[in-house]
Amino acid sequence: MNPGQSLRANTQWVFTGSLAFRVFGFIFGVVLARLLVPADFGTIVTIQIFTGILGYVAGGGMGEALVQAKEAKPQDFRVVFTIQLAICILIYLFLFLLAPWVAVWFDNPLIVDLMRVNAISFLFRPFLNIPSSLLRRQMKFKWVAINRVVGSIIGGIVSIAFALFDYGPWSLVLGGLAGSIANLALFYWHTRWVPGFAYERESARRLGGFGIRMSVNSIIDYLRKQIPNIIVARVQGPAMVGLFNKSDSLASLPVEIFSGSVYQTTFRALSSIQDNAAESRRLYEKALALVLVYTLPIYVGFIWTAQTFIVVVYGDKWIDSAAALQILSSAGLFRCVSNLSGAVVAAQNRLGHEMRIQTETTVLLAAGCLLGVQYGLEGVAWALVFTYGYLALRMAWLAQRCLDSNWSNLFGAIKPALYLNMLLFAALALTHLLLPGDLQTTHPAIYLLVMAAIGVSVYAAVFLTWRFPILNSEVDRWWGKLHKLRARLG
Repeated sequence: MNPGQSLRANTQWVFTGSLAFRVFGFIFGVVLARLLVPADFGTIVTIQIFTGILGYVAGGGMGEALVQAKEAKPQDFRVVFTIQLAICILIYLFLFLLAPWVAVWFDNPLIVDLMRVNAISFLFRPFLNIPSSLLRRQMKFKWVAINRVVGSIIGGIVSIAFALFDYGPWSLVLGGLAGSIANLALFYWHTRWVPGFAYERESARRLGGFGIRMSVNSIIDYLRKQIPNIIVARVQGPAMVGLFNKSDSLASLPVEIFSGSVYQTTFRALSSIQDNAAESRRLYEKALALVLVYTLPIYVGFIWTAQTFIVVVYGDKWIDSAAALQILSSAGLFRCVSNLSGAVVAAQNRLGHEMRIQTETTVLLAAGCLLGVQYGLEGVAWALVFTYGYLALRMAWLAQRCLDSNWSNLFGAIKPALYLNMLLFAALALTHLLLPGDLQTTHPAIYLLVMAAIGVSVYAAVFLTWRFPILNSEVDRWWGKLHKLRARLG
C-alpha cells in the first residue's frame, strides 16, 4: 500500500470513528441538555478550564513525540510512561488543593467536590496515552477509533443514568470517569501493552525536546479556546457560559469531525515523508481540498438554520445560543486552514514558529473578548471570528514556507469548496425566500427538513457534475459507489 492509499485507509477509519464519536456525543448531548440546565453545563465548563490546560501538561507532548519520531524503541515508551505518571500524580494533588480557591473565585461551592473527583481522570492518563501512541505510530487507527467510540457510548449511558436521578453536574463527571475506565480495558486488549518503569536521560531529552514544544503550543491553543469561557463565566455567570459553550461546541463539531480526523493521519503521513517537500505539499493540498468540501456546507447550513436547529433539537431554553452559532459558523474556512496547516508545521518540527503565532492570536482574542463581552455573546463570537481569520493567515503562511509553496497553490486547494458553497448559500437563500414566511416559527421541524433536503440535493448534484482536477479522484469514487448501488437495486 503506497502512502496515499495508506493515508486514505487510515483517514477513513479515523473519520468513521470521529463521526460515530460525535454522533453519539451529539445524541447524548441532546438528551442531557433536556435533562439538565445550562448552569449544570456551565459549572463543568468552568472546571474544565483548569483540568483541560493541565491535561496538556500531563502528556507533555511526549505521546506525539513518539508518533513523530523516525525511530522509537520499547524503552522510549517506558521512559515516557514513567515521566507522565509522575507528572499526573502531582497534577492530581495540585487540583485537589486548588479546588476550594476556584470555588471561591467563581462563587460556586459545588466546584470543590466536582473538581476533586474529576481530577481522578489524570491518574488514568498515562495508561491511556502510551498504548494510544503505540497504535497511532503503527498506523492502526482502526483500533484507536473503535476504542474512542465505545468509551464515549459507555460514558454517555452512565451520564444519562445519573441525570435521570437528578445528579445534575455530577452526571457529567461520573460519565467521563466511566468512559476512561472503559478505554483502559480496551487499549490493553488491543495492544497487550504492560506498563514498565524506566528513565534514560538521552531518550527523555530527545523526546522531551519535541514534546515540550508541542505541549506549549497545545497549552497556548487551549488557553485561546478557553478565554471566551473564562471571560463569560466571570462577567455573566454559569448559565451564560453554558449557552456560549453550546454554540461554540456546535460550531466546532464539523471541523473536529472532518479536519480533526484528517489531521491525525496527515500528521503521521507527513512525518514519515518530512524530507520530501513535493510529496508533503501534494498531501497537504489534497487533504485541505477534501476537508473543505465536506466541512463548509455544514457551516453554510448553520448560518441559515441555527435558530431553528437549536429550537428543534435542544428546546427553547437554549435559543439564546443561536445567534452566536450563526456568527461562529462564518469562521469555518479559517478553522480548517489553520488546523491542517498545523499538521504540516508539527511534522516539519517548526513548533517554535507556531508558538509565536499562537501567542499573538491569544493576546488578540483576550483583547477582543474583553471588548466584545460588553455586547453579549454575539460580541464574543465576533471576536473569535476575527482571531480565527488571523490565525489561519499566519499558519497558512508558515506551512507554505515549510513546503516551499505559495498563495496560488493554497487558493487552488480552497477554490473548489469556495465555489461549491457560494452556490449552496444562494440555493438556501432562495429556498428561504420562497417558503411561507411563518413556516420557520410555526413548523420549525418542517422548515429545517426542507432546507436540509434542498441543500443536500443541490450540493451533491453540483459536486458530482462540476469537475475540479484536485477533486477528480474523489468524484470518481462517489460515482463508482452510485453505480454499484444502482446495480444492486436494478
